[in-house]
Amino acid sequence: MRILFALWAAPMALFWGWFYLSLNDINFGYVMLSRRLHDLVFELYGQMLGIDPAIIPGMVAKTCVFDGFLLMALWAFRRRRNIAAWIRNRWMNPVPPERMARATEAGQGLPAE
Repeated sequence: MRILFALWAAPMALFWGWFYLSLNDINFGYVMLSRRLHDLVFELYGQMLGIDPAIIPGMVAKTCVFDGFLLMALWAFRRRRNIAAWIRNRWMNPVPPERMARATEAGQGLPAE
């Protein structure tokens, strides 16, 4: 799963890093990070897709959020037994017995979470 998360996060970090730097024209002397290339890339994608280039970053952001939820669902599915046991344990024992014993010995009642 770590490799899968890394293979998902690395391209996202590269894309959003490039997007932020090129959008704000922080190019450090590289043409790749210039605003001119940024506009050219999104104009090209807009022409290929037949849509307004201004909505492409929003579409990519929605896709990244969806992919993130999909990966979290996959992770939760693989760990469903551990998660169910943790929920069951929290439901049955909201305050651990050792904390309950220490609090009642000290005369404080239930400890605050």
